[in-house]
Amino acid sequence: MTTLPEQPGDGSAEAPLLLTTEPPRTLSFGDQAAFWANLGVSLIGFTGAIFVLQPSGHPQLPVIAAVLATAVGTVLGTAMVAAAGAVGARTGAPAMVNFRGLFGTRLSYLPTVANIVQCIGWGVYELTVIAGGVAALTHGHLPRIPVIIGAGVLCTAMAIWPLNVLHILRKYVTVAVVIAMGWFTVQFLRQPLPPVSGTSWSGFFPGVDTALAVAVSFVPLAADYTRHARSTRAATGATMVGYSMAQTWCYLLGVVALLRVGGDPERIFDTFLGIAAGWLFFAVLVLRESDQSFANVYSTAMSLQNLLPRVDRRVLAAGVGAIATVLALGVHDFTGFSNFLLLIGSVFVPLCAVLVVDYFLGRGRRGWDLSETAPARPLLLVPWLLGFAVYQVLNPGSVQWWARIWSRVQDVLGVHPGWWSSASLYSFLVAAGCTAVLVRIERVRTRTPV
Repeated sequence: MTTLPEQPGDGSAEAPLLLTTEPPRTLSFGDQAAFWANLGVSLIGFTGAIFVLQPSGHPQLPVIAAVLATAVGTVLGTAMVAAAGAVGARTGAPAMVNFRGLFGTRLSYLPTVANIVQCIGWGVYELTVIAGGVAALTHGHLPRIPVIIGAGVLCTAMAIWPLNVLHILRKYVTVAVVIAMGWFTVQFLRQPLPPVSGTSWSGFFPGVDTALAVAVSFVPLAADYTRHARSTRAATGATMVGYSMAQTWCYLLGVVALLRVGGDPERIFDTFLGIAAGWLFFAVLVLRESDQSFANVYSTAMSLQNLLPRVDRRVLAAGVGAIATVLALGVHDFTGFSNFLLLIGSVFVPLCAVLVVDYFLGRGRRGWDLSETAPARPLLLVPWLLGFAVYQVLNPGSVQWWARIWSRVQDVLGVHPGWWSSASLYSFLVAAGCTAVLVRIERVRTRTPV
């Protein structure tokens, strides 16, 4: 199998500084499971549960339907993340570098640039979320600017020593998070849930799509970490177990908390802080939020190395962390930009399908060329773009000018999303099916059995 050009490592247990250095395989199943479990729990997840409980354009789901939609969507989305991570575990290459084998080096810059934009954007968002969590914890008595600067410095330092951070997460942070989540679960379930009327199962599949889309957002980051796994099986299993269990748990707590405040996401943190010792365990979750921003900063640096393979990743991580911190200082209303980030994120759902099918069923089984001179494969842009179009038809998003364009397409095609629509799932299936056809055609043309 063709991987990156490799040079002997320096024996360090830390991630290599240059793209051409062989990555150390030091992450155990426990290291990776703890990492993905930490990513599966977030303050955004608690508030984001409103989109599962109350899917846009549909009545509120019954509690059992919200639970089932969360579990189904999370498992399906995590499976896509695990599949993308398996590619990285096999090649030893970062996520964006693997697209050299899929599209060729020059064309791999397309998803790379999109990922850089979205990772910096979400890194900024996470810093603002941390500031919001601290504000809720201290009732606004701690100034926002020092909090963001402190969080930015912490996340940047974590991105400079990523593998050491993953070991620390497993030993200490994950244990504290599990205790905090367990405490909130026990306290929330001590009292019966308030009755809710007017519920319906009609929004079940849109609810599934919400949970799925959140999990799939980690597809363009997965290989940056699984490339350090001791085995592909360990990487895949750890991703499935760690992330799917954590996100499901996080969203279920969010659903219960939302029901207790009448479905108002603006008041959801009051539920956490209103229980005995709630401030202590909420503080644990606020501090834990830093690993979300760390992951975005580090993956941005790894994406940049696809464009700048000879630049030290520590320099890139420091620069990215500084940019994210400065941008976060000026952000007060993130609503419009978050919609834009979700639009960018939707490009990676069909892209994951193309990547996985071509790697495991197509040319990847004979060995991808991941060198800087990997030849272009423009034909594989077709299933990616087709899958992206399917996604937009079923979910045009909330960027107004963009949504208007796809609303007209819906009218022309006579396709209007309803209870059955899952943009992420259908987009993935269409892109995967189209790629499988192209793989078959390529196999016949070359007359080389895979």
